[in-house]
Amino acid sequence: MNFDKLFALAKEKGLEDIQVTVSGGTEFDVEVFKGELDKYTIADTAKLNAKGIYKGKMGTVQTEIINDTIFDFIVDSIINSAEQIDSEDEVFIYAGDKEYPEITGLLNLELDKVAAKQKIEDTFNLEQLVLAKDDRMNMVQAFYGEGTTKVVIQNSKGLKLEKEVNSAMFGVYAIASDGEDQRTAFEFIFTNDYNDFDFEDLATKAAKKAVALLGAKPCESGEYEILLSAAASNSLLHPYVGMFSAEAVQKGVSLLKGKIGEQIANKLITIVDDPFKAKSPKSGSFDDEGVSTKYKELVSKGKLTGYMHSLKTAKKDNVGATGNGSSVRPTNFYILPGEAKYDDLVASMKKGLVITDLAGTHAGANAISGDFSLQASGFLVEDGKIIRPVALITVAGNYLELLTNVEAVSNDLEFNFGFIGSPSLKIKSLVVSGL
Repeated sequence: MNFDKLFALAKEKGLEDIQVTVSGGTEFDVEVFKGELDKYTIADTAKLNAKGIYKGKMGTVQTEIINDTIFDFIVDSIINSAEQIDSEDEVFIYAGDKEYPEITGLLNLELDKVAAKQKIEDTFNLEQLVLAKDDRMNMVQAFYGEGTTKVVIQNSKGLKLEKEVNSAMFGVYAIASDGEDQRTAFEFIFTNDYNDFDFEDLATKAAKKAVALLGAKPCESGEYEILLSAAASNSLLHPYVGMFSAEAVQKGVSLLKGKIGEQIANKLITIVDDPFKAKSPKSGSFDDEGVSTKYKELVSKGKLTGYMHSLKTAKKDNVGATGNGSSVRPTNFYILPGEAKYDDLVASMKKGLVITDLAGTHAGANAISGDFSLQASGFLVEDGKIIRPVALITVAGNYLELLTNVEAVSNDLEFNFGFIGSPSLKIKSLVVSGL
């Protein structure tokens, strides 16, 4: 769509600059439950976000109508929005960078060539695969989802950028029961290459995880060596990602304020924000401000090297923007894997707990203080052997202290739905409340 008329109208009505972001795509979702097709959805999405500078203030508007009949509405709405702004912060419409990185693997056209019928059949088969893994598998919901998204950013300073990505996911919710106890598990594979879907492995992992926790009971309270599984570790990292935002630092609500150059974790820990990760819809060569993205080691061998910046926070700190957008959000944010093997880390524990699941991180993890107190489940380990499953326990500590007390980093990097990733981490000790 040609926005030249919009830009001319905006200038005529007194806007200094204006930027539009048009995003749209398709979604396809299937769910299977008890041998029946429980959900089948095909949807198209489209929206336009516009922002403009009027008398030094940034006004915004969003609409799902995308044609030249609404140009007056867009400009007038931006002006009305800007007139309500009291903030004296400097605002920006960005002219763009000289170069943008070329990223491959974000759009796989082969995914569309797999027939919808095949994807539905595979979802039905996945449910049956999980049920067949163990007689104690009681209930399974299998699902498949895919989406394609195209984003175009254009502004009155001559910037024009485009990206298109697609992704797909198979997953299962599994429930196991032995007549006295019932446990759940969730497993998924996220990619944009249909050849990556290993249904046998996915089914095995889901069933094994659910069945292994049957009969879980609390352990005694005390201090234990801890092995945070990759899934538990990335769920614990998630609520603390915001402390790496320069916006949080500048507002005084980040533990990391004033700590650049300081050791905040064990030297085994390196934390990155990676916009170049293949097969991830969070990857891309530019952010929503039109800034070129960059691979960043925010923590390098335990030392804090910097923060994630928008144009606004970068100007305040007199540094360059990092390509994390106006809201200062991560792309693919993760702890780099180490060289240790998971089984070897279990075998190295004298008296410890393998934590496989943490519940309530949205409420039990304080992003400002770093403290956490979370319900957990997993396995009791004695002399390097898994003794029994445990549940209804609470682990507590402080996240920065936890990172300082890391003793080993596994090679089993995993990501969650939010594209936050971590390998398994062996921790010196945490306080555990149980019996």
